[in-house]
Amino acid sequence: MTLTADEMDYIKNELGRDPNPLEYGMLDIMFSEHCSYKSSRPVLALFPTEGEKVIMGPGDDAGIVDLTDELGLVMGMESHNHPSAIEPYGGAGTGIGGIIRDIISMGAMPVALLDSLRFGPLEDQRSRYLFEYVVKGISDYGNRVGIPTVGGEVEFDENFQFNPLVNVVCAGLVRKDSIVRGIAPNAGDVFVLMGGRTGRDGIHGVTFASEELTSSSELESRPAVQVADPFTKKQVMEATLEALEKINIQGLKDLGGGGLTCCISEMAAKGGNGARMELTKVPLREEGMTPYEIMLSESQERMVFVVNPQDVEGLLTIFGKHELPYSVIGQVTSNGRMVVTQEGEVVADLPCELLADPPLVEREAREPLRNKDYLEIEDVSADEALLQLLSSLNIASKKWVYRQYDHEVQVRTVVKPGDDAAVLRVDQEKGFTLTADCNNIHCYLDPYHGGAGAVAEAIRNVVAMGSAPLCMVDCLNFGNPEKPEVFWQFKECVQGMSDVARRFNLPVISGNVSFYNETEGVTVNPSPVVSVAGAIDLKDIRTMPFKNEGDLIILIGNTRPELDGSEYHKTVHGVVQGNAPIVDIEAEYQSAQAVLKLVKSDDQLRITALHDLSSGGLAVALAEMALEGNHGAVVDISKVPGEEDMSPIQVLFSESHGRYLLTASKDSAAEIIKTLTNSGIPASSIGQVEGSSLVINQAELNIEVEELKNSHQKAIEEFMA
Repeated sequence: MTLTADEMDYIKNELGRDPNPLEYGMLDIMFSEHCSYKSSRPVLALFPTEGEKVIMGPGDDAGIVDLTDELGLVMGMESHNHPSAIEPYGGAGTGIGGIIRDIISMGAMPVALLDSLRFGPLEDQRSRYLFEYVVKGISDYGNRVGIPTVGGEVEFDENFQFNPLVNVVCAGLVRKDSIVRGIAPNAGDVFVLMGGRTGRDGIHGVTFASEELTSSSELESRPAVQVADPFTKKQVMEATLEALEKINIQGLKDLGGGGLTCCISEMAAKGGNGARMELTKVPLREEGMTPYEIMLSESQERMVFVVNPQDVEGLLTIFGKHELPYSVIGQVTSNGRMVVTQEGEVVADLPCELLADPPLVEREAREPLRNKDYLEIEDVSADEALLQLLSSLNIASKKWVYRQYDHEVQVRTVVKPGDDAAVLRVDQEKGFTLTADCNNIHCYLDPYHGGAGAVAEAIRNVVAMGSAPLCMVDCLNFGNPEKPEVFWQFKECVQGMSDVARRFNLPVISGNVSFYNETEGVTVNPSPVVSVAGAIDLKDIRTMPFKNEGDLIILIGNTRPELDGSEYHKTVHGVVQGNAPIVDIEAEYQSAQAVLKLVKSDDQLRITALHDLSSGGLAVALAEMALEGNHGAVVDISKVPGEEDMSPIQVLFSESHGRYLLTASKDSAAEIIKTLTNSGIPASSIGQVEGSSLVINQAELNIEVEELKNSHQKAIEEFMA
């Protein structure tokens, strides 16, 4: 049990009696951090959740925004950190399965997946094992279900050696007149359970996810990891979509964390109703299962439908056609209570509101003490530093990961993995972009600017594709919230994220909080992963690679001497110190709006390439554009907008926010720069696409494009060979 003494007293006072063992188990999972958000809800209220395009904000299985006249874009994000640390293949696979079900639960067809991953260094054998099998779990599940994995990100750091992070995003499309909710609105309706049979896997999954890992967790907590079944998921998805088309479904919810207890009680509570369910009606996978096991099991691939009794026959006919187990397990009542029976005998009787709305917990927040010692760093040669950075695991090509994913299935993918964001087609003219971002080192050094930077970078990624930001979802990964220093990090990150989102009128439509990411005293760096979607006219797509010899290179935004927390400091010098780059929110907003305005007015396709600056700074961004386009460039860094008297190393590897690189023909460049500067946006032509080498004379940097490719494209493969 994870219930505290105060919570036990609260429960007894509300009930006027002691709960029985089954009721204790049900309350235990519903009061867990994973289900109740009891620590985080007051802080999450900082996020903007409403907007002109918002159809449904946080509170259901996923959020929905207006995409076209007929369609809504559905998005959700989840973590499966603890299960993946214990059993990486199954843990990652069930994470994908859970987020897919969340999208289906809204009545939507899932069309895209992204993953955001954190591991220890690949020099470590266990980290290689976790990395390999998490990627394989995501790949096998997504590929078998037929949903493309179109993008994501991976970071490696010693901090994640014992506690990897596995965050997954799913996006879907739904007709606006076909949206359903996880609700039981009408007394007299019935609950129909469909999908995989209920077994003993996943019991205490949510409580396991709401406590720290230990060295014995791999053995003791393995039964709490659910078993994935992508082939059944494919059947479940097809049967659900057919049922939504043919039957008047009153409510729909997947069985994820908390199993039947969470699903039924939350649906009833949202409808202001109660529920009565009979355990002998639940299709079981194993003999002799107790009421406790049935109600707490988190077996996968299960859905609960709420329908009027007159629609049951038609619904069951559909499930039978798809050869799926199904059963009418109970009915919606009007008394507000969750009553569980076994052969008609009551074995649990609890208020739905008590289960679905546990009391909040006020946590203390205190800024942690950090070592303020600052090591003086001696600069190395620019060409040596750039090659080291390109071959570092955080910047090197992630092709080893995404080549295992089927990103072509459903034939919507217009821009594939490897660019700033993925682009997916909705129709012949419209599409949407997807990306995911977070810099855990920045968040560790300064949670406010690190959190703000995660949102800002994700916005820059969709803007760099020519796309207007539409909405965001997040997965907030932190340590133990009972520790004041951790809760301070959480509050600061959310404040920074919220401030950027508000300036961009970017609604947060769904998300997830993952606390207790600690193993025997080692706390993960705060990692608020952000996924942003953008709306795009397909004619406006811009991509990263250099395209044409002679195009001029324009840098937008100011560069400051911000090497603290940079990949240059970490990779080349092995230090993490100082202050994270600041996010000038207004400058970030103005730069993004200026770039979008340029793209929208660019009917002649004068902007030939577009890329944002992030990890590794200007030098890495130039190198990525060169190696992807197989063109060299000659660059004059004395023309870089920003602070004066910076060293070449500072100019090349600073990770200042709010910056973009674009290329344009010589005839167009002057007009583009004039348009930007007249709008108060710092911009300058810093070079041109030329030759087969990246040349920066002021830094004595001259590297062949082929050498850039060799450094960038083989690092992960060499570890995973």
